[in-house]
Amino acid sequence: MNVPTMATILETLPLGVLAVVATAKAYYLAFAVLSIAGGIMGYVKAKSAASFLAGTISGILLISASYLLPERPILSGVIALCVSVMLAGKFVPDFVHKKAFLPGGLMAVLSVASIVLTILAMLPK
Repeated sequence: MNVPTMATILETLPLGVLAVVATAKAYYLAFAVLSIAGGIMGYVKAKSAASFLAGTISGILLISASYLLPERPILSGVIALCVSVMLAGKFVPDFVHKKAFLPGGLMAVLSVASIVLTILAMLPK
């Protein structure tokens, strides 16, 4: 059984697809770092173990989604989409209710942007 390497996969993708994949990979990593940082900040400021745990788990899952691109795009997209939808479900209502940009507004914007980017990355090419 001949398993394709990442180089082989990348060579077969059109340039536009490569741009979306590269953008999604970088975005998931940045989103992961901000999620972890937000969880740490929530723990330090409010002694919220739930924030720390949720931020860390979300960050690790987003790092996993980034790592899985482009070899496993469907699995990567499903992971990123699930995390993003759950974070949006938490932070969009918080932002609408509290009108505070940090942390609710930032995480709401990042979550919705991640949902849009993931859908674009998963569309048939």
